[in-house]
Amino acid sequence: MLLETIVVGPLGVNCLILGDKQSKEGVVVDPGADSDMVLAAVNRLGLKIKYLINTHGHFDHVGGNRQVKEATGAEFLIHQSDLRLLEMAARSAQNYGLVVENSPLPDRYLTDGMQLSYGKRTIEVLHTPGHTQGGCCLLLRNEGVVITGDTLFADSVGRTDLPGGSHEQLIRSINEKLMPLDDTTVVWPGHGPSSTIGQERRYNPYLNE
Repeated sequence: MLLETIVVGPLGVNCLILGDKQSKEGVVVDPGADSDMVLAAVNRLGLKIKYLINTHGHFDHVGGNRQVKEATGAEFLIHQSDLRLLEMAARSAQNYGLVVENSPLPDRYLTDGMQLSYGKRTIEVLHTPGHTQGGCCLLLRNEGVVITGDTLFADSVGRTDLPGGSHEQLIRSINEKLMPLDDTTVVWPGHGPSSTIGQERRYNPYLNE
């Protein structure tokens, strides 16, 4: 499996590029900005992007959607509960003094338990509301990797003080959907360094309150 992380935008979002080496099909997750850099990596890896996925609808994760979708023709997916956030991304960015292009509408909605295949690889969608109501994690079970967006970070969890956020709901989502995974499962969050489920189970202060 190919997995490359590109840190994009002023808020340091981890945009992930996934690829199946045999079929050369790929997936772009959270191209929040710097689309030219993301597309250059896609071209360097020789991938045909099948899916463009947003883990949630905050502006820093969706700002490059239009350019990536237009360049690759990928099918764009996000959870329906974050459609409103997606539609107001440009306005939300202005509140932080930033400029973000509004995203196109999704082609299809993510749902809990949905499976998306690229080449011989499969992504399982885990709906994990709390940071936003439509927040989702992407599990590559056979590869031992989970992409957690802004649900779970190394030694931290997503903020819940923005509209639609709920700390209680977020912790419940993490405990019900992520903590059952094997300790060795690698966690790729939406910001910051990677971790493992075992590391977070033992040492994340928000999960041991």
